[in-house]
Amino acid sequence: MIKLVAIGDVHARFEVLWRALRATGAANAAYAPSDAVLEGRIEVVCVGDLVHPKNAAGYAALLGEARFDPSSPAQLRRAARAQVREVRRLHRFVEAARGHVTILLGNHDDAVVPPLRALSSGPTPHAEFDPDRGGEALPDDLVAWFASLPRTWSRYGVQVAHAGPTPGLQTFDDFFYGDPSVKTWWYETPDLVRQTGHRFGVYGHTVMRDGIHVDEAAGVAMIDALHRGEVLEAMLDEDRLDVRVTTV
Repeated sequence: MIKLVAIGDVHARFEVLWRALRATGAANAAYAPSDAVLEGRIEVVCVGDLVHPKNAAGYAALLGEARFDPSSPAQLRRAARAQVREVRRLHRFVEAARGHVTILLGNHDDAVVPPLRALSSGPTPHAEFDPDRGGEALPDDLVAWFASLPRTWSRYGVQVAHAGPTPGLQTFDDFFYGDPSVKTWWYETPDLVRQTGHRFGVYGHTVMRDGIHVDEAAGVAMIDALHRGEVLEAMLDEDRLDVRVTTV
């Protein structure tokens, strides 16, 4: 039996990510994997989107400023460097975890791997990793790491992915960005999880403003709720599947 700790889209909320890792027993105060992780009793899976704060307020908080100016190259470069520092810390944690911590590729992570894709959150452009828009390119070592990230994780029939259970929901191309069902499938056609052969599915990408959504009848959990300090924990083996929402 294992405990799965599933963490939703990060979007540069690294302080909440680390709080979640410590609160669920996955990390210690020194930002290192716990014994339970090293021994494989805890598996941590994050659905990605490590970079790009959700909005201007998120960028301001990242920089410790009252206001974020997306037209300021100086602020863009500071935002890039702050995220690089934290992503490298997370990378070290993953490397030390003996394969028991998995970061999945999110569409925002994919967007900063060349060729770059311009993304925005409403009026806030995510330009900090685009030198042509005043930002600073993601360093080559992190480009290589992002490019190597898996798109799915599965164990005991439970799948975790960034946006959904099908290959089309795991490929961040023009169709993905143009298809409105990317953000609605989980309530319009939640049977996709079972149709694709999974016992249960855990996904992010779509913000859950009221907190993590669990539909046990359909076998799906939508976990993009780190803004509320929520993560999903599940006890898993061949016969057991117990899920709970944890607030950190």
